[in-house]
Amino acid sequence: MLNLPAWQRSLTPTLGAPAPGQYRVQPEDFIVDEQLDFTPEAHGEHLWLRLEKRNQTTLDVVKLLSRLCGVTPRDIGYSGMKDRVAVARQWLSVHLPGREAPENLSAALGAAGITVLAKARHPRKLKRGVHRTNHFTLRLSGEAVRLDALLPRWEALCAQGVPNYFGHQRFGAGARNLQRAAAVLAKGWRKRDDRQGMMLSTARSFLFNELLSARLADDNWCQPIAGDTLMLDGTQSVFTIDDVEESLVARAAALDVHPTGVLWGVGEAAGGDAGRYEAQLAAQHPALCAGLEQSGVKRGQRALRARLIAPQATFEQEAVLLSFALPRGSFATAVIGELIHHPDTA
Repeated sequence: MLNLPAWQRSLTPTLGAPAPGQYRVQPEDFIVDEQLDFTPEAHGEHLWLRLEKRNQTTLDVVKLLSRLCGVTPRDIGYSGMKDRVAVARQWLSVHLPGREAPENLSAALGAAGITVLAKARHPRKLKRGVHRTNHFTLRLSGEAVRLDALLPRWEALCAQGVPNYFGHQRFGAGARNLQRAAAVLAKGWRKRDDRQGMMLSTARSFLFNELLSARLADDNWCQPIAGDTLMLDGTQSVFTIDDVEESLVARAAALDVHPTGVLWGVGEAAGGDAGRYEAQLAAQHPALCAGLEQSGVKRGQRALRARLIAPQATFEQEAVLLSFALPRGSFATAVIGELIHHPDTA
């Protein structure tokens, strides 16, 4: 049975393991604000709603909107899934061709604890993964937030970036999603068993975290190695290198480019030193790797490191308030796990 290991952390070798701490004691301690880099066009068949939710998942909101607007969940679009125990702001779209939203929609959402912050029409459905960043405001407390303990860790993350781990929530409570993914791949993946592709995503996320942890252990997770595919900061643009040049080492140190790790699937394997990490991964998890290849999912790349965007820290008497943004797909829990010891991020 697959379980989640204790993956390597970037700061432990130099600053030691983080002290115990708390986060998300209440939803207001974890605020996430989804940021698009465009605005709705004010016309079209789709009604876009910018909503603020508390103690609800994105799918909870989708189900409610579906019922209130008399549409199917398939008619509702969203860019990213947001945490339940949080105050989360994000856009959703509802396909309403030729008709207006119910007059009482804002009131009905408000009765369910959801606030409508803005609304506008747009010609197209909101697609998954189109937002550019998520901005987080987090309140941490406990022993770990003493100034002499947390400040050096925070400054190091601002300077070097954060290991871009997929968060534990991706794998489900007790790693149940991972175990389900392994079972689905073992018998042969079929679309009808995994219509949203969640099992494929879970398996690929686990393998990525395993590779990132191996490179952290070897202290080359944020430095280019031969055969690496590098990603330009703030984009999904990538290029592969055969050898390491001094200019690329300098660009990586300046957080301008980031080494990437494989999202396992069908495609050409990496060469050089990067290829050896992939071969090691295939040897350690042959069933997962083979199952993903047999599913036909295409190989992808994900940055091994995420840069904190506009980071700020405000120290209070018994807590610290952190403000920063991350690229879409990066997890705030990867940041938290470097700063405090907590069961949800271990």
